Amino acid sequence: MRWGSRNGESVRKRDSMLLISKGMCGVSHGAVLVSTIGMLRFDESKATQAAGKLLAMRGGRMHYLKLIKLLYLADRAALLSWGAPITTDRYASMDHGPIVSNIYDLITDEKPKPVWAEFISPPKGEYEVELLRPTPNDRLSAAEEKLLEEVYRNYGYWNRWKLVEFCHTLPEWKNPQGGSTPISIRDILQAGGEDEDVIRAVIRELRAVRSAEVALANLRDA
Repeated sequence: MRWGSRNGESVRKRDSMLLISKGMCGVSHGAVLVSTIGMLRFDESKATQAAGKLLAMRGGRMHYLKLIKLLYLADRAALLSWGAPITTDRYASMDHGPIVSNIYDLITDEKPKPVWAEFISPPKGEYEVELLRPTPNDRLSAAEEKLLEEVYRNYGYWNRWKLVEFCHTLPEWKNPQGGSTPISIRDILQAGGEDEDVIRAVIRELRAVRSAEVALANLRDA
């Protein structure tokens, strides 16, 4: 599944830096968590905005399994389009397909969630989450919002089990036999047909962004 392939590595780099830098601006203290599998620090505010946009397009409620699948497909599409994810999350294979791991934890765990809980409810009833109030969109670029809308147009009208079945066909998903297996960004790019030079360039750039994030965090904490 290839999304919006672009000609020239320079275009890919320019677009990914614009998208990532928008997500880094104005980071609130305590809202960014270290991701151990993904290349970037997890930005709870940006992930909440991405989830909120999908929920709003669905009328404000959605089964959390469906929401997680749509967010994964959006990140996958973004990585294959411009070399940077939308949610900044890390990924894993579980029995019902790939997941966005930190967002899954925000939905299912009892841990503090200072941003997510302000806008999105815990699962209720038939394991649906509800948009408590509209999320801002200052952390999402116009390209990211457009891609979320495209993913919803393509997959948002499927039921969750059709989404699960489709996600099981993605090459990066491996059956974890009841457990959980990490999916790396390299796995996604390889599954999407990117060549090794592009993969190395994307990973190198994301590592540079991660280093910049750490440096900014150290300056804030100094």
